[in-house]
Amino acid sequence: MNSFEKLSALSTIVVDSGDIEYVLKYQPEDATTNPSLIYKAASLPAYASLIPEAVKACQAANIPQKALLSTICDHLSVLVGKQIAAHIPGVISTEVDARLSYDTNACVKKARELIALYGSYGVSKDKVLIKLASTWEGIRAAEVLEKEGIRCNLTLLFSFAQARACADAGVTLISPFVGRITDWYKARQPEALEHSDPGVESVRNIYRFYKQHGYRTIVMGASFRTPEQVLALAGCDKLTVSPAVLQQLVESDLPVKRALEFSESVNEKPEKITESAFRWEHNSDPMAVEKLAEGIRLFAADQQKLEEMIAGYL
Repeated sequence: MNSFEKLSALSTIVVDSGDIEYVLKYQPEDATTNPSLIYKAASLPAYASLIPEAVKACQAANIPQKALLSTICDHLSVLVGKQIAAHIPGVISTEVDARLSYDTNACVKKARELIALYGSYGVSKDKVLIKLASTWEGIRAAEVLEKEGIRCNLTLLFSFAQARACADAGVTLISPFVGRITDWYKARQPEALEHSDPGVESVRNIYRFYKQHGYRTIVMGASFRTPEQVLALAGCDKLTVSPAVLQQLVESDLPVKRALEFSESVNEKPEKITESAFRWEHNSDPMAVEKLAEGIRLFAADQQKLEEMIAGYL
Protein backbone atom coordinates (compact mmCIF):
# COMPACT_ATOMS: atom_id res chain seq x y z
CA MET A 1 0.00 0.00 0.00
CA ASN A 2 1.10 3.57 -0.59
CA SER A 3 1.32 6.13 2.22
CA PHE A 4 -2.18 7.47 1.51
CA GLU A 5 -3.73 4.02 1.90
CA LYS A 6 -1.78 3.27 5.07
CA LEU A 7 -2.75 6.61 6.58
CA SER A 8 -6.41 6.04 5.72
CA ALA A 9 -6.40 3.01 8.02
CA LEU A 10 -5.42 5.24 10.98
CA SER A 11 -7.24 8.56 10.40
CA THR A 12 -10.30 9.70 8.48
CA ILE A 13 -9.01 11.54 5.42
CA VAL A 14 -10.87 14.68 4.30
CA VAL A 15 -10.18 16.46 1.01
CA ASP A 16 -9.64 20.21 1.35
CA SER A 17 -11.01 21.40 -1.97
CA GLY A 18 -14.09 22.73 -3.70
CA ASP A 19 -13.22 20.85 -6.89
CA ILE A 20 -15.47 17.85 -7.49
CA GLU A 21 -12.71 16.26 -9.58
CA TYR A 22 -10.56 15.72 -6.50
CA VAL A 23 -13.48 14.40 -4.48
CA LEU A 24 -14.10 11.76 -7.13
CA LYS A 25 -10.39 10.98 -7.40
CA TYR A 26 -9.54 10.49 -3.72
CA GLN A 27 -12.92 9.21 -2.47
CA PRO A 28 -12.67 10.92 0.95
CA GLU A 29 -15.07 10.49 3.87
CA ASP A 30 -15.70 14.25 4.13
CA ALA A 31 -14.76 17.43 2.28
CA THR A 32 -14.03 20.99 3.40
CA THR A 33 -14.37 24.29 1.59
CA ASN A 34 -13.68 27.93 2.44
CA PRO A 35 -14.10 31.27 0.61
CA SER A 36 -10.72 30.88 -1.10
CA LEU A 37 -11.59 27.41 -2.40
CA ILE A 38 -15.08 28.48 -3.53
CA TYR A 39 -13.53 31.40 -5.41
CA LYS A 40 -11.15 29.02 -7.21
CA ALA A 41 -13.92 26.50 -7.87
CA ALA A 42 -16.18 29.16 -9.39
CA SER A 43 -13.85 29.47 -12.38
CA LEU A 44 -13.78 25.72 -13.12
CA PRO A 45 -15.69 24.31 -16.12
CA ALA A 46 -17.44 21.79 -13.86
CA TYR A 47 -19.17 24.67 -12.09
CA ALA A 48 -19.78 26.92 -15.10
CA SER A 49 -23.54 26.68 -14.73
CA LEU A 50 -23.67 27.29 -10.98
CA ILE A 51 -23.14 31.06 -10.92
CA PRO A 52 -25.99 31.73 -13.39
CA GLU A 53 -28.16 29.29 -11.39
CA ALA A 54 -27.37 31.12 -8.13
CA VAL A 55 -28.02 34.52 -9.74
CA LYS A 56 -31.35 33.35 -11.19
CA ALA A 57 -32.50 31.94 -7.84
CA CYS A 58 -31.73 35.18 -6.01
CA GLN A 59 -33.28 37.41 -8.64
CA ALA A 60 -36.44 35.30 -8.54
CA ALA A 61 -36.56 35.71 -4.76
CA ASN A 62 -36.38 39.50 -5.05
CA ILE A 63 -33.39 39.78 -2.71
CA PRO A 64 -32.71 43.43 -1.73
CA GLN A 65 -29.91 44.97 -3.79
CA LYS A 66 -27.80 45.60 -0.70
CA ALA A 67 -27.72 41.88 0.16
CA LEU A 68 -27.80 40.50 -3.38
CA LEU A 69 -24.10 39.73 -3.92
CA SER A 70 -23.55 38.09 -0.55
CA THR A 71 -26.74 36.05 -0.97
CA ILE A 72 -25.67 34.85 -4.41
CA CYS A 73 -22.33 33.83 -2.86
CA ASP A 74 -24.23 31.80 -0.26
CA HIS A 75 -26.23 30.07 -2.99
CA LEU A 76 -23.04 29.35 -4.92
CA SER A 77 -21.29 27.90 -1.85
CA VAL A 78 -24.30 25.69 -1.17
CA LEU A 79 -24.58 24.56 -4.79
CA VAL A 80 -20.89 23.59 -4.78
CA GLY A 81 -21.43 21.88 -1.44
CA LYS A 82 -24.48 20.04 -2.77
CA GLN A 83 -22.50 18.56 -5.66
CA ILE A 84 -19.71 17.44 -3.34
CA ALA A 85 -22.10 16.07 -0.69
CA ALA A 86 -23.67 13.78 -3.29
CA HIS A 87 -20.34 11.98 -3.72
CA ILE A 88 -19.14 11.56 -0.13
CA PRO A 89 -20.53 9.40 2.68
CA GLY A 90 -19.79 12.04 5.31
CA VAL A 91 -20.15 15.80 5.63
CA ILE A 92 -19.32 18.92 3.65
CA SER A 93 -18.02 21.98 5.53
CA THR A 94 -19.30 25.36 4.33
CA GLU A 95 -17.94 28.57 5.79
CA VAL A 96 -19.72 31.63 7.14
CA ASP A 97 -18.56 34.92 5.60
CA ALA A 98 -15.30 35.79 7.38
CA ARG A 99 -16.36 39.44 7.63
CA LEU A 100 -18.85 38.36 10.32
CA SER A 101 -16.19 36.73 12.51
CA TYR A 102 -16.51 39.22 15.37
CA ASP A 103 -20.32 39.33 15.47
CA THR A 104 -21.94 36.40 17.28
CA ASN A 105 -25.52 37.19 16.27
CA ALA A 106 -24.58 37.70 12.62
CA CYS A 107 -22.71 34.37 12.58
CA VAL A 108 -25.72 32.57 14.03
CA LYS A 109 -28.08 34.20 11.54
CA LYS A 110 -25.85 33.39 8.55
CA ALA A 111 -25.37 29.78 9.68
CA ARG A 112 -29.12 29.29 9.96
CA GLU A 113 -29.56 30.78 6.50
CA LEU A 114 -26.95 28.42 5.00
CA ILE A 115 -28.57 25.38 6.60
CA ALA A 116 -32.00 26.50 5.35
CA LEU A 117 -30.53 27.02 1.90
CA TYR A 118 -29.04 23.53 1.90
CA GLY A 119 -32.48 22.24 2.88
CA SER A 120 -34.09 24.08 -0.04
CA TYR A 121 -31.66 22.27 -2.36
CA GLY A 122 -32.49 18.91 -0.81
CA VAL A 123 -29.43 18.51 1.44
CA SER A 124 -30.05 17.53 5.06
CA LYS A 125 -28.34 19.51 7.81
CA ASP A 126 -26.81 16.19 8.94
CA LYS A 127 -24.62 16.35 5.81
CA VAL A 128 -23.27 19.82 6.63
CA LEU A 129 -20.79 21.36 9.04
CA ILE A 130 -20.91 25.13 9.37
CA LYS A 131 -17.41 26.59 9.47
CA LEU A 132 -16.78 29.53 11.75
CA ALA A 133 -13.58 31.37 12.64
CA SER A 134 -12.36 30.50 16.15
CA THR A 135 -12.81 34.00 17.53
CA TRP A 136 -14.52 34.30 20.91
CA GLU A 137 -17.61 35.51 19.05
CA GLY A 138 -17.46 32.65 16.54
CA ILE A 139 -17.16 30.10 19.33
CA ARG A 140 -20.14 31.57 21.14
CA ALA A 141 -22.13 31.38 17.90
CA ALA A 142 -21.16 27.72 17.53
CA GLU A 143 -22.36 27.03 21.08
CA VAL A 144 -25.80 28.38 20.17
CA LEU A 145 -25.92 26.50 16.87
CA GLU A 146 -24.85 23.16 18.34
CA LYS A 147 -27.76 23.33 20.79
CA GLU A 148 -30.05 23.75 17.77
CA GLY A 149 -28.61 20.66 16.09
CA ILE A 150 -26.48 22.64 13.62
CA ARG A 151 -23.03 21.09 13.78
CA CYS A 152 -19.97 23.31 13.50
CA ASN A 153 -16.37 23.17 12.34
CA LEU A 154 -14.27 25.83 14.10
CA THR A 155 -11.51 26.91 11.76
CA LEU A 156 -8.52 29.28 11.83
CA LEU A 157 -7.48 27.72 15.13
CA PHE A 158 -3.95 28.54 16.25
CA SER A 159 -3.88 28.75 20.05
CA PHE A 160 -4.53 26.35 22.89
CA ALA A 161 -6.96 28.91 24.32
CA GLN A 162 -9.07 28.63 21.17
CA ALA A 163 -9.04 24.83 21.46
CA ARG A 164 -10.12 24.96 25.11
CA ALA A 165 -12.97 27.35 24.40
CA CYS A 166 -14.19 25.22 21.48
CA ALA A 167 -14.25 22.10 23.66
CA ASP A 168 -16.14 23.96 26.39
CA ALA A 169 -18.71 25.09 23.81
CA GLY A 170 -19.29 21.49 22.70
CA VAL A 171 -18.49 22.13 19.05
CA THR A 172 -18.49 19.11 16.75
CA LEU A 173 -15.04 19.60 15.23
CA ILE A 174 -12.01 21.89 15.27
CA SER A 175 -9.47 22.51 12.51
CA PRO A 176 -6.04 23.46 13.92
CA PHE A 177 -3.93 24.98 11.13
CA VAL A 178 -0.66 23.03 11.20
CA GLY A 179 1.08 24.55 8.19
CA ARG A 180 0.29 28.16 8.94
CA ILE A 181 1.64 27.78 12.48
CA THR A 182 4.88 26.36 11.13
CA ASP A 183 5.04 29.08 8.46
CA TRP A 184 5.03 31.72 11.18
CA TYR A 185 7.87 30.09 13.11
CA LYS A 186 9.93 29.63 9.95
CA ALA A 187 9.65 33.34 9.28
CA ARG A 188 9.91 34.69 12.84
CA GLN A 189 11.58 32.10 15.09
CA PRO A 190 13.32 29.49 12.90
CA GLU A 191 15.26 28.18 15.89
CA ALA A 192 11.97 26.68 17.15
CA LEU A 193 12.04 24.20 14.26
CA GLU A 194 15.40 22.63 15.19
CA HIS A 195 13.91 19.78 17.22
CA SER A 196 10.20 19.71 16.38
CA ASP A 197 7.47 21.11 14.13
CA PRO A 198 5.42 23.69 16.11
CA GLY A 199 2.32 23.11 14.01
CA VAL A 200 2.43 19.37 14.55
CA GLU A 201 3.13 19.79 18.27
CA SER A 202 0.16 22.13 18.61
CA VAL A 203 -2.24 19.46 17.33
CA ARG A 204 -0.63 16.77 19.47
CA ASN A 205 -1.12 18.89 22.59
CA ILE A 206 -4.75 19.61 21.76
CA TYR A 207 -5.47 15.96 20.93
CA ARG A 208 -3.93 14.80 24.22
CA PHE A 209 -5.87 17.40 26.24
CA TYR A 210 -9.19 16.49 24.61
CA LYS A 211 -8.73 12.76 25.16
CA GLN A 212 -7.43 13.20 28.73
CA HIS A 213 -10.59 15.05 29.71
CA GLY A 214 -13.15 13.19 27.63
CA TYR A 215 -14.14 15.99 25.27
CA ARG A 216 -16.14 14.69 22.32
CA THR A 217 -15.01 17.43 19.93
CA ILE A 218 -13.25 15.94 16.89
CA VAL A 219 -9.70 17.09 16.20
CA MET A 220 -9.03 17.52 12.47
CA GLY A 221 -5.53 18.66 11.55
CA ALA A 222 -5.58 21.11 8.63
CA SER A 223 -3.40 23.35 6.46
CA PHE A 224 -0.59 20.90 5.77
CA ARG A 225 2.47 21.86 3.77
CA THR A 226 4.16 18.46 3.36
CA PRO A 227 3.31 14.73 3.49
CA GLU A 228 5.65 14.46 6.47
CA GLN A 229 3.49 16.87 8.48
CA VAL A 230 0.42 14.79 7.71
CA LEU A 231 2.09 11.50 8.64
CA ALA A 232 3.37 13.00 11.89
CA LEU A 233 -0.29 13.18 12.97
CA ALA A 234 -1.34 9.69 11.84
CA GLY A 235 -4.03 8.55 14.24
CA CYS A 236 -5.58 12.01 14.65
CA ASP A 237 -9.38 11.82 14.46
CA LYS A 238 -9.47 13.42 11.03
CA LEU A 239 -6.98 15.08 8.68
CA THR A 240 -8.08 17.50 5.96
CA VAL A 241 -5.47 17.65 3.21
CA SER A 242 -5.10 19.60 -0.04
CA PRO A 243 -5.15 17.66 -3.33
CA ALA A 244 -1.47 18.51 -3.94
CA VAL A 245 -0.34 16.91 -0.68
CA LEU A 246 -2.79 14.01 -1.08
CA GLN A 247 -1.21 13.22 -4.44
CA GLN A 248 2.24 13.23 -2.87
CA LEU A 249 0.98 10.72 -0.31
CA VAL A 250 -0.46 8.54 -3.07
CA GLU A 251 2.92 8.55 -4.84
CA SER A 252 4.86 7.96 -1.61
CA ASP A 253 5.94 4.80 0.13
CA LEU A 254 7.00 6.59 3.31
CA PRO A 255 6.44 4.43 6.40
CA VAL A 256 3.26 5.20 8.30
CA LYS A 257 3.05 4.59 12.04
CA ARG A 258 0.39 5.66 14.49
CA ALA A 259 1.63 8.91 16.04
CA LEU A 260 -1.46 9.83 18.09
CA GLU A 261 -3.34 7.54 20.42
CA PHE A 262 -4.74 7.66 23.92
CA SER A 263 -5.27 4.69 26.22
CA GLU A 264 -5.03 6.29 29.66
CA SER A 265 -7.85 6.90 32.12
CA VAL A 266 -10.02 9.97 31.50
CA ASN A 267 -9.78 12.81 34.01
CA GLU A 268 -12.43 15.27 35.11
CA LYS A 269 -12.91 18.26 32.83
CA PRO A 270 -11.32 21.52 34.03
CA GLU A 271 -13.43 24.61 34.63
CA LYS A 272 -14.58 26.34 31.47
CA ILE A 273 -12.31 29.08 30.23
CA THR A 274 -13.72 32.57 30.81
CA GLU A 275 -13.77 35.27 28.18
CA SER A 276 -11.11 37.29 29.98
CA ALA A 277 -8.83 34.24 30.36
CA PHE A 278 -9.39 33.32 26.72
CA ARG A 279 -8.46 36.77 25.50
CA TRP A 280 -5.43 36.95 27.78
CA GLU A 281 -4.10 33.51 26.82
CA HIS A 282 -4.79 33.88 23.11
CA ASN A 283 -3.29 37.37 22.94
CA SER A 284 -0.21 36.19 24.84
CA ASP A 285 0.66 34.12 21.75
CA PRO A 286 1.86 36.48 18.99
CA MET A 287 1.74 33.71 16.39
CA ALA A 288 -1.91 32.97 17.11
CA VAL A 289 -2.88 36.65 17.11
CA GLU A 290 -1.18 37.34 13.78
CA LYS A 291 -2.33 34.17 12.00
CA LEU A 292 -5.97 34.45 13.12
CA ALA A 293 -6.19 38.07 11.97
CA GLU A 294 -4.37 37.27 8.72
CA GLY A 295 -6.62 34.27 8.02
CA ILE A 296 -9.78 36.30 8.47
CA ARG A 297 -8.40 39.07 6.22
CA LEU A 298 -7.45 36.59 3.47
CA PHE A 299 -10.80 34.79 3.53
CA ALA A 300 -12.60 38.14 3.50
CA ALA A 301 -10.51 39.27 0.52
CA ASP A 302 -11.41 36.15 -1.44
CA GLN A 303 -15.07 36.63 -0.51
CA GLN A 304 -14.79 40.13 -1.98
CA LYS A 305 -13.18 38.75 -5.16
CA LEU A 306 -16.00 36.23 -5.49
CA GLU A 307 -18.60 38.98 -5.17
CA GLU A 308 -16.79 41.03 -7.81
CA MET A 309 -16.79 38.02 -10.14
CA ILE A 310 -20.51 37.48 -9.58
CA ALA A 311 -21.23 41.18 -10.17
CA GLY A 312 -20.16 40.59 -13.76
CA TYR A 313 -23.15 38.29 -14.22
CA LEU A 314 -25.69 40.88 -13.09
